[in-house]
Amino acid sequence: MMGHKFHRLILALCGTLLLSHTSWGAPSANGVSSREDASADTTASTCNGRSEYCDRSYSNVSFVGSHDSPFVGKLPQQNQNIKIENQLDMGVRYLQAQTHHSVLDKSVLQLCHTSCFLEDAGTLKSFLETVKGWLDENPNEVITLLLTNGDSVDITEFGDTFSESGISDYAFVPSSSPDTLSIDKWPTIGEMISSGKRLVVFLDYGADAKKVDYILNEFNYYFETAYDVTDSSFSNCSIDRPSGASASGRMYIVNHFLDVDIFGVKIPDREHASKTNAATGDGSIGAQASLCEGQYNRAPNVVLLDFVDKGDAMQAQKDLNGL
Repeated sequence: MMGHKFHRLILALCGTLLLSHTSWGAPSANGVSSREDASADTTASTCNGRSEYCDRSYSNVSFVGSHDSPFVGKLPQQNQNIKIENQLDMGVRYLQAQTHHSVLDKSVLQLCHTSCFLEDAGTLKSFLETVKGWLDENPNEVITLLLTNGDSVDITEFGDTFSESGISDYAFVPSSSPDTLSIDKWPTIGEMISSGKRLVVFLDYGADAKKVDYILNEFNYYFETAYDVTDSSFSNCSIDRPSGASASGRMYIVNHFLDVDIFGVKIPDREHASKTNAATGDGSIGAQASLCEGQYNRAPNVVLLDFVDKGDAMQAQKDLNGL
């Protein structure tokens, strides 16, 4: 929300600022990926737009995710071209976002890219209200949120914000809570829809299921590949976080968003997004997913992308799920 006011400032600081990222359908004629089977009727027999997903456990579905989903625009630090509602409409069901305390009111959680002075996309509450509105209108859909906690905010503040937005009524609570749910014990997408608990929430640091049972500790459930990658071949699937973790028993996230290094500053590589987000070919979603599958003997659970409207994200999602 800082807009063009800070455009010149951002460019001037390129030599000194580090713009860190998170701890991490075939395209239409206009280049925007179409929603996965958007023409399919949304009925009790479809789940996330496909009948095939209804009987699959959540941990056995591969999602294409939007990295830094709220940071929309044309500035160097912005990661997406289209609004949250449009991302969901095209078929994205996994949204990642960074949170920080507001610089004006420390009681408010804000969506900020590294710093609220650098990029401010509004309040977390507003973001959650947008997602809730979409869930209200789409009863056969399951959405996942992955949030970062850059200011080590107490988990109860997140819980309060979720409750105030009204979205907590949709939040999934594992049957094992407060213990971690085993990878083979997740309900099916259809069961989650039937129960009305259609929102899964992860937090990278600071989660405490004894205080807020529906905000799950990301690294109890996932490992991640490296982020801020500048190698366009995406030739590495090694575990980056949590450090020293075993792949066994965890779902996993592939950070498939490309950065470009400008005088020591890493910013999203907008120019090559269509190639990075291709379903197949060198450096594509499919190529890195295949590499990782060969290493871990299972497909990625999540592939995070910048500029989800570019390339073939929805076709890649279908390919990852064998559809």
